[in-house]
Amino acid sequence: MSQRSNDLGQPIGFPLDDWNGCPHPRGAEMQGRLCRLEPLDIERHASELFAAFAEDVDGRDWTYLPYGPFASEEDFRTWMFASCLSDDPCFFAVVDARNDRAVGMASYLRIEPGVGVIEVGHIHFSPPMQRRPISTEAMYLMMRQVFEVWGYRRYEWKCDALNAPSCAAAERLGFLFEGIFRQATIYKQRNRDTAWYSILDREWPRAQAAFEAWLDPSNFDADGNQRASLAAGMLAALAPLRQASS
Repeated sequence: MSQRSNDLGQPIGFPLDDWNGCPHPRGAEMQGRLCRLEPLDIERHASELFAAFAEDVDGRDWTYLPYGPFASEEDFRTWMFASCLSDDPCFFAVVDARNDRAVGMASYLRIEPGVGVIEVGHIHFSPPMQRRPISTEAMYLMMRQVFEVWGYRRYEWKCDALNAPSCAAAERLGFLFEGIFRQATIYKQRNRDTAWYSILDREWPRAQAAFEAWLDPSNFDADGNQRASLAAGMLAALAPLRQASS
C-alpha cells in the first residue's frame, strides 16, 4: 500500500471519506453446513453446554480462561447470568447441525462499531467440537459475518501468550501475530502476557477462499481426514499480500 502525505509533507493514513461505521453484532444468527451460531440463551443452551463441557474431565480446556471449570450446572448458570447477557461481550452458542445441540460458545468483544474494530474471544469448544471441521466452520462464520455482512475493518484475536494451542489456532485461521503485551492483566491469581493477532478487511477475500476450499467436503477422505491443511492454504493466500503491504 503506497504511502500518502498531507500538504505539509507528513505521512498520513489512507482516506476513509465514505466511512459510516458498522452495526453492532447483537441478535445475529449465522448458519453453516455443520453448525449454526445463535445468540446465547441461558434457558435454551445452559444444560446442553454444561453437559458438553463436562466431557473435558480434567478441566484442561478452562486453564487459559478467566473462569471455570464449574462444579455444577447451577454454578455454570450463575456465571452465565453474571457474564453472558451484556452487549459486550456479545455471546453466541455453537449448535451442532448433526443433533441440534449446543456444543460450544464464543463471543464478540471490545466492540467498536464507530471505527470498525471487533475482537473474537471467550472461545470455549467442548470435546465433541474439537479436532472436527465444525470448530473451523464456527470461526469462519463469525469472521465472514464481521467482514462480509457488517463491514468491519479489523478483527482481533488475543490470548495468553503461553497458550500454545490458541496461538497456533489464530495463525491457522489467518490471523497475523502482532506482538506481546507484557504483564497485560491478571486472571486466576496469575500474570498474563497477552499475544495479539489480527486480520484485516482487505485480507478477507483471500482468507475466505482458503476457508471455503478447506471446508469443502471434497477436502476430506472417507475417514474424515483432511487432504490439504488450512494452515498451508492460509499461508499461500495471505503471505504475498502481507509481504507486499509491509
